[in-house]
Amino acid sequence: MQALVVPTATTHTLRALQWQERPMPAVGRDDVLIKTQAVGLNPVDYKLVTEPHPQWHYPHVLGLDVAGIVEAVGANVTDFHPGQRVCGHDNLANDGCFAEYVSFPAAALAPIPSTVSFETAAASLCAGLTAYQAIHRKANLAAVQTVLIHAGAGGVGSMAIQLAQAAGKTVYTTVSAHKQAFVARLHPAAQIDYRQEDVTTRLTELTHGQGVDLIVNSIGHPEADLPRLAYNGQLVCILAAPEHFPTEQPVTISRIDLGGAHRSKNPAQVADLGRMTRSLLQLVADQKVDPLISQVLTRDDLVTGLSQLQADQVVGKLVVNFD
Repeated sequence: MQALVVPTATTHTLRALQWQERPMPAVGRDDVLIKTQAVGLNPVDYKLVTEPHPQWHYPHVLGLDVAGIVEAVGANVTDFHPGQRVCGHDNLANDGCFAEYVSFPAAALAPIPSTVSFETAAASLCAGLTAYQAIHRKANLAAVQTVLIHAGAGGVGSMAIQLAQAAGKTVYTTVSAHKQAFVARLHPAAQIDYRQEDVTTRLTELTHGQGVDLIVNSIGHPEADLPRLAYNGQLVCILAAPEHFPTEQPVTISRIDLGGAHRSKNPAQVADLGRMTRSLLQLVADQKVDPLISQVLTRDDLVTGLSQLQADQVVGKLVVNFD
């Protein structure tokens, strides 16, 4: 089969990636063999080229988000069958899904609803599941009324805005001026141009001095968010968490490592990836969440798409059609 690979341990640039003929992946007793139909492109894909995972063997197949058709199932798999449409977010320590076929742990897979295309399913995974985990796993929404989502034009940010709104919350977001037209279609309560406005001052105005109940931070520098939180506020960090826990205010701080569920060796956490994917895809099918695909590329343009992501030239989601 053809696959896009990092050929050697010294390969650290996108231009050095290669399409190679690779052996068909082995299918374990708890795995599903998928014929790839579409893959989602994510910033983590190009970041892993420059900073590879230490467990990789070379040539290493890239790619984390796949949607396709079940080709075969392992001996222990009862939830899926050949011909079924499925999708999932893979383990970055293993060979990935930028290939014609991929072997995938069945527990982390979800069926694709009939009204959802392969492209939409693939586009919903990494960013969508990160946002879903932030809103529906890490945060306690019971006392949350207001939410700040950083980087509302990004993959995680745009999905988190929609998920928080679907949960009935008032959502504010930070976004640069030239991306505000894109975010406006999501109808947040306010867009804060972080390059021109003081975010803390603006949030103080919007919340009448109370601060926001929940902040989802996908940009780093989490210490800056601590004074923006309301009493008993919650901060969910996609990247680093604050180095020092504040003792002067009662807040909750959480950190996300979505793919770490695979590497945890905890079957319950791997299975929760599958449950979250099912729930997220149902929201997509119900038209409550949209991954906002900006372009569907061909296989020949996959590396070009990664280069566009690396150069911060993409608003919305890039998907590659393998069919």
